[in-house]
Amino acid sequence: MHRDRLCRPSSPSWAASRLGLGSALLLTLGWTTTAMADPSTLPPEYGYNYGEIETPRMTAVGGAMRATGIGTSALFSNPANMAVAQLYHITAMAQIHPEAARQSYGGAIVDSIISSTGIAGGLGGVWNQQDPEGFARESTDFRGGLAIPLADVVFVGLTGRALALTQNGQGPLGTSNASGGIPNSMILNTVTFDAGVTLKPIPEFAIALTGHNLTNPDTAFLPLMGGLALGASTKDFSLGADAVLEARTYDTPMVRFMGGGEVLIAEVVNLRAGYRYDQGQNTNSVSGGLGYVDRRFSIDAAVRRTVTGFEATTITFGFTIHIEALGLGAQTESEF
Repeated sequence: MHRDRLCRPSSPSWAASRLGLGSALLLTLGWTTTAMADPSTLPPEYGYNYGEIETPRMTAVGGAMRATGIGTSALFSNPANMAVAQLYHITAMAQIHPEAARQSYGGAIVDSIISSTGIAGGLGGVWNQQDPEGFARESTDFRGGLAIPLADVVFVGLTGRALALTQNGQGPLGTSNASGGIPNSMILNTVTFDAGVTLKPIPEFAIALTGHNLTNPDTAFLPLMGGLALGASTKDFSLGADAVLEARTYDTPMVRFMGGGEVLIAEVVNLRAGYRYDQGQNTNSVSGGLGYVDRRFSIDAAVRRTVTGFEATTITFGFTIHIEALGLGAQTESEF
């Protein structure tokens, strides 16, 4: 049983690579227009995805980013990792959940090169709309984070988060949490924070511990979560495994296990794959992604699909500008 369920939503080779990726994105966007299903057939918590926001890299590797995600991925997964690499990235991203009639658009900036002390900072904002013809849920999520390295072995970060959410009614059960997810109201405005610590005993290996929504707001839209992750990475590949315990949506705490990896081919193409098991939803999902990397920018796309349980799909796109490569600073490690 769910204790506080969310409401149910009623060079020529380089040029060829760009053309191929662009064609794939257009085909995927076209597919989403025909893949819509009845949102009421999905578990309520699927539509809001535990309040998590994913970059394409996060989606592609199943969400296993708490140990290896740097740059703008770190702002949404583990703020401590914003200080791991010297970079200045600006990302625009979009996420589509066809079956849930949900779409999200936003962006993020992470800078770790301007401060001589190694302190890194990030800002992000995402607008989300779900089931506009039915429940009409709409929200904006703003984040601002800081991270600091301690002797380049331990990294500590903190992210403040402000969420403003509205929805059109409370559903068939009136004001109950089981139907609406927002106690006695159709409007939610709250502030919370995430925290993370990453230990890198050697540059190629990381152990991460994260806490999400640590003020424990009284809503499943911002569930209290804790994450433990291991990761290994080099310039050309990375592997990660995450376990996340969520203690707000269900009657008892539930866990999600995620694992994934990526490899850089010919220094311009990223191939990514991942897996995710969600105990609360009782689903297994597989994911994959493709990226094109230039010294100055990168383009990414990813898809996740359930293979057991209910049928659901997540599609994510992103475009990142590498400001440090345009002359603002020097990059010592690059995000895939």
